[in-house]
Parts: sequence; C-alpha cells; structure tokens
Amino acid sequence: MSSPLPATKAARHARIAHILTHQSVHSQAELARALEEDGLYVTQATLSRDLIELRAEKIRDARGGLIYKVTPEGAEQVRTSQRESETAISRLARLCAELLISAQSSGQLVVLRTPPGAAQFLGSAIDTSAMDGVMGTIAGDDTVLVISREGMDGKDVAQRFVALASDSGTDKNSEPTTASPQRRNHHD
Repeated sequence: MSSPLPATKAARHARIAHILTHQSVHSQAELARALEEDGLYVTQATLSRDLIELRAEKIRDARGGLIYKVTPEGAEQVRTSQRESETAISRLARLCAELLISAQSSGQLVVLRTPPGAAQFLGSAIDTSAMDGVMGTIAGDDTVLVISREGMDGKDVAQRFVALASDSGTDKNSEPTTASPQRRNHHD
C-alpha cells in the first residue's frame, strides 16, 4: 500500500478483505506478514477474531491447497463498516462547523474549545469517527483534549479540525499552532 492505514478495525478489516480477495493466503501467519508489509501489526488472537467477523472461510484453490477467502457476507460487512465510517466523518465535520471555537496544539496534544456544555459531544464524535492520527480524547465542559498518535504533529491535527469546520476546507489566515474556524453567518 502506498499510504499508511489508520489503526482502526474498519481499516484493518478492509485490508484483510482486499488481501484475501487478491492473493492466495494459506495461513494466518502468512496473512499477518502481508498486513505487516502495510504497517499493521496484529496478534494471532486479533487476526482470528477478524477472520471470524469477516466470515472468512478456508476453501480449496485450483491446486487443491486450502486458502482463506472472504464470503460475500463478509465483504458486505466491510462495505457497511466503510459507509458507517464515512457517516461518522461527515457528522464530525458538521459538529466542528457548529461547535469548534478554536484549535491549539502543543507537540502531540491538541486543545479544542467549544461553547459551554458541548465538549463531551464533540469529543464523542471525534472518538466515533476514528479520525486518522487521533488516539483519543478527554472532554470537559468546553474543552476537548485530543491526543495524537506517535509521530503525528498536533499542529497538523489541529489544522484538520479547522478544515473540517470551515466552509472552504482551509483556513489560510490562521497561525500554525492556533487556529480558529471561520464562523458561518446564517443571517446573510
């Protein structure tokens, strides 16, 4: 794969389904090695659960060997999961546009400000979206602390939240470490 995959179950399931559809995989160890090539490291127990959840089956290939294949039901589950993920990102973008007051970063940490009482709602939407590069959130009343994954620059993550909140998808007037989304005036 050319770009790194997010460390989400949905992304892992999609990659497993792709591998099993396009390659002959004879064992879980072989599948784990293929995932490692994409930067996904999973335990054997997790891989076993993934194969069960994807309804993967061992079938005979043309030479009589056993290989893993994803059933049509498992493939549909991956498509449904991808649609749910896209819906969660759309919801997050809408909530950022409505609730985000500012985004500031320091190292791998991002502090998002919201109106009073809205932080937990926004934090939950961030966690549900499984946004690439975000490990998790801690929310108070009007502040969300976003913890970025190792190697992610908080400044980039803060800018992504501002981009989600703005009409144009970018905020060219903001400082690199402090950003405020452009507020929409619904009375124009």
